[in-house]
Amino acid sequence: MRDEKLIKMIKISLLAVIAFLLMYIELPIPIFPTFLKIDISDLPALLGAFALGPIAGVIIELVKNILHGVFASSTALVGEFANFLVGSCLVLVSGYIYKIRKSKGGAIVGLLIGTIVMSIFASILNYFVILPLYESVLKFPITGIIAAGSKINHNITNLNSFVVWMILPFNIFKGIVLSGMTLALYKSVSPMLHKEHIESKYRSKQQNY
Repeated sequence: MRDEKLIKMIKISLLAVIAFLLMYIELPIPIFPTFLKIDISDLPALLGAFALGPIAGVIIELVKNILHGVFASSTALVGEFANFLVGSCLVLVSGYIYKIRKSKGGAIVGLLIGTIVMSIFASILNYFVILPLYESVLKFPITGIIAAGSKINHNITNLNSFVVWMILPFNIFKGIVLSGMTLALYKSVSPMLHKEHIESKYRSKQQNY
């Protein structure tokens, strides 16, 4: 039992380090302002949540953002705070649904609902917390954010419309990308993440026999 816990901690740590490294790869999307860049650092956390449980996925998100806050933060930890909360929302919802229904269908439903919940949560969080923090802590004015958005979409005239036309679609797009990658990769990485657990069960059965 102690060995299983140690092995699980090692897996969580490795996935967190991979997630941290993936945070350095950010891609701008032409239909969004340049400060909204997509990264796939939530992918290891999703894989971990499916294989090791939703709480493990949240821990991966936490460690990833702590590492990024220590070694690479350029936002006075505001970006890491937002990344942790939004990423954890996706991972927790998706992982919990998959835990209840462990099948391909369960994974698809979990990722779909996780993406929707995460996108709505991110919109509310940005409106009330994150964007005001960027303005107060980083002196990045909300008027400048709105102006950048309006250059791409003329429907954007205030913070409300920015959240509706930029934050919400961006997170839906990100969720779809992460969901597709998770579904494509999980089957191949799952045996590695479950290997020691399966072997432990096999040894236990042999001893009982």
